[in-house]
Amino acid sequence: MAEVKPRIGILGITQALYDHMIPGITERQDGYAHDVAARLGEVADWVVGAPVKGRADAESVMREFVNADLDGVLVVMLTYGPAMRVARLFNENRLPVCLANIQPDPHVTPAWDMADMTYNQGIHGAQDTANAMVRADRPFDVITEDWRAPAFAERVGRWARAARAVTAWRSLKVGVFGYAMNDMGDIRVDENALLRALGPEIGFVAPGDLWRGTGDVPADEVAELIAWEDERFDIDPALTAEEREDHARMQIAIERILVDRGYGAYSTHFDAIGEDGRFARLPLAAASTLMAKGYGYGAEGDAMAAAMVYAGHRLLGDGHFTEMYAMDFPSDSILMSHMGEGNWKVARTDEPVRLIRRELGIGKLAEPPTFLFRYRPGPATLACLVSLGGERFRLVVAEGEVLDARPLPALEMPYGQFRPASGVRACMDGWLRAGGPHHQVMNLGHHAADWRVFCELAGIEFVQV
Repeated sequence: MAEVKPRIGILGITQALYDHMIPGITERQDGYAHDVAARLGEVADWVVGAPVKGRADAESVMREFVNADLDGVLVVMLTYGPAMRVARLFNENRLPVCLANIQPDPHVTPAWDMADMTYNQGIHGAQDTANAMVRADRPFDVITEDWRAPAFAERVGRWARAARAVTAWRSLKVGVFGYAMNDMGDIRVDENALLRALGPEIGFVAPGDLWRGTGDVPADEVAELIAWEDERFDIDPALTAEEREDHARMQIAIERILVDRGYGAYSTHFDAIGEDGRFARLPLAAASTLMAKGYGYGAEGDAMAAAMVYAGHRLLGDGHFTEMYAMDFPSDSILMSHMGEGNWKVARTDEPVRLIRRELGIGKLAEPPTFLFRYRPGPATLACLVSLGGERFRLVVAEGEVLDARPLPALEMPYGQFRPASGVRACMDGWLRAGGPHHQVMNLGHHAADWRVFCELAGIEFVQV
């Protein structure tokens, strides 16, 4: 998902006053806007709106952006433009916005005349426009930079990815198969508040729908999935044909339900599957491959974690569901794992990903096919969403690295050891004080800055520990 470029509109603001003073200025500055778009071609696909001189122009261009299903809007002051002409527009706008505080020429020279002053006077237009957005209480990002500098492209790229993720998040539907785990408090959320404040919608799917779906899967699709797994993974010879077919049917049936009902993320709670009475085993391997295909996932009915994994896909690519299992003080790290679900795209590249038959007492069902791998060593980032009550949400983020630690042969599920950049003690003190829940999304690489921009655009409190 993160490999697809964001689609961003450029809203260039000027005013008709300068057309009389400097003939041709609108065309000149429109060319400047197109030059900016060309300069940023590697970080996003751009739609440059016609220069905006008044309220009607601005509303017309913004309608074009909305109708084109763009991910966000980059505001560029082509000259000074009075903010009252766009104040209502930004009050009603729901697309993520970034105010690019830039100008055509990076430095003032003795050769400048009044025309040069006018071409480059966007700074006070940016102040007027930013003031209007602050008064409207609308979140937005700001980038002050020389537009030709690599740093500008880097920062715009980060904002554009966050805009794409936030825009997708606002229309996300999360399907919970059955119900959430009883008495698990940190995964609970007011569904209406989540929908109103951030956008993700939670729906519930009867386990019976999944059971009927498994019976409707054609044999050729089952055979195709098993053949694909044989080619890509190291298959445990202890797995029987019946176990693999059962797993394949559940995976295909889950994905069909997600597609048919428009769910971009989901959760299956082991008790809801086990207590149904018709299933032979849990769909653990299904969760791993569906995550690798770009679906969000959260265990035990955790819709917020599923939404976060989806956001991790959209923002950074290859979101991975995990949780903190235990602290290892000698290595200053935390053992990360879960019951068996994990995105195998974050696996080490020097070891095969295995599909194994494993013993699992949880769920009181037969042995589930499970992907086994170790996390890839290197930089990594954890993030989780905290519901603070009402429409208040917090994102807790920790950067660190996955260690090249020794194997743990008895663990039959995805795992790795994460060393926080701030150290286990400081990280966990901060995590707990912030109310960070026990399910997280992990992405390889250091991405706290990306999550920070995501929070700014979504209206979420950001805490890094």
